[in-house]
Amino acid sequence: MKKTLVFGASSNPARYSNLAIRRLVENDIKTIAFGVSGGTVSGVQIKDNLAEFQNINTITLYLNPKNQKEYYQKIIDLKPKRVIFNPGTENPEFYKLLENAGIEVEVACTLVLLATGQY
Repeated sequence: MKKTLVFGASSNPARYSNLAIRRLVENDIKTIAFGVSGGTVSGVQIKDNLAEFQNINTITLYLNPKNQKEYYQKIIDLKPKRVIFNPGTENPEFYKLLENAGIEVEVACTLVLLATGQY
């Protein structure tokens, strides 16, 4: 089964990353989460150690461009098939790095993709 990593996950129910975890789980998509604050959302534990993740199909990004920089190489090293840049995460510099590594870049909203059956 394809696996999605919610990157920049939050246990705060008001955050879009939290809603994304809930919607992914509701859509029976294998979901894992990375965030600095920890917690659990819909049975998904938010981990703070990227070394625990492997075999990822999609990373859906919820981290602003300024905070993405320190994770560029770590995300590339995870070798996902694609990275979804949700609204507010757009980052042309990172797009180029990902594309050069053979990783598909999608500028979209995970919630909309799920709601419209395009995920």
